[in-house]
Amino acid sequence: MASTLLDELQAVFSGAGFTAVAVAFYDYESELHFSYQGDRFFHAASTMKVAVLLAIFKAAEEGKLKLEDRLHVRNRFTSIVDGGVFRIDPSRDGDTEVYRWLGRAMTIAELARVMITRSSNLATNILFDYLGIDLVRRILEEADLDGIKIQRGVEDEAAFHLGLNNEVNADGLLRLFRLFCNVHYLAEKSRAGVLEILFAQEYNSMIPARLPARAKVAHKTGEISTICHDAGIVFLPQRKPYVLAILTEAPASVENRQRVVSSISEIIYRRLAGSKGESA
Repeated sequence: MASTLLDELQAVFSGAGFTAVAVAFYDYESELHFSYQGDRFFHAASTMKVAVLLAIFKAAEEGKLKLEDRLHVRNRFTSIVDGGVFRIDPSRDGDTEVYRWLGRAMTIAELARVMITRSSNLATNILFDYLGIDLVRRILEEADLDGIKIQRGVEDEAAFHLGLNNEVNADGLLRLFRLFCNVHYLAEKSRAGVLEILFAQEYNSMIPARLPARAKVAHKTGEISTICHDAGIVFLPQRKPYVLAILTEAPASVENRQRVVSSISEIIYRRLAGSKGESA
């Protein structure tokens, strides 16, 4: 099955102008695991925000914070390189709501939600600063998530120019999302909270786009000029879920990248669940 599936996937992306593609999935129904270029690292883009989300809920379970704690909203951050001050450019942010709270306070839960559902860079950096890079890395390490490398917050240009970027691979994102299905890692209330946020994702033009209407997808996208990613958990009626990560890299001139990612998602859905009577 894997070779036939790979042929079908390669037929979709081979002519798309991508410089790299990685796909990994695990199906809880059939226990099938598939990985193509799963250990190749990519710039994480906004998929790193799922690592921050994990750290928030894990730290809450450890008693290091409360989700209802309030954090001061400010747009002033310190580079990991030289200690210089930088700010998030609102015109490059996926969300504008958090900026209306500058000088006031939002709860950790509110910031975490907008970090995922609207991919707020400002909320991400506020949360990342509060948690601290050491805590985030420790939680990832203890969870054996070596396919996710967290180096800095968002839009730290000084770090970016030195090549210090957050990186992920498909296998690492797959393991990360599988933690949200693991009843032994997070408590039921925490898992429900994480999934509720991921289900509320507002950018749905990739993994969910060509799935049947009954599919529920808990996922997070990541896009910059040369990167187009999506990863998450697909829930379908009358079967166990499957977890999927699709990572792509291409020159900025390449168009229709989201369409290709959604086509890859559709192929995997049809291979895993399409014979069960679902229709896209």
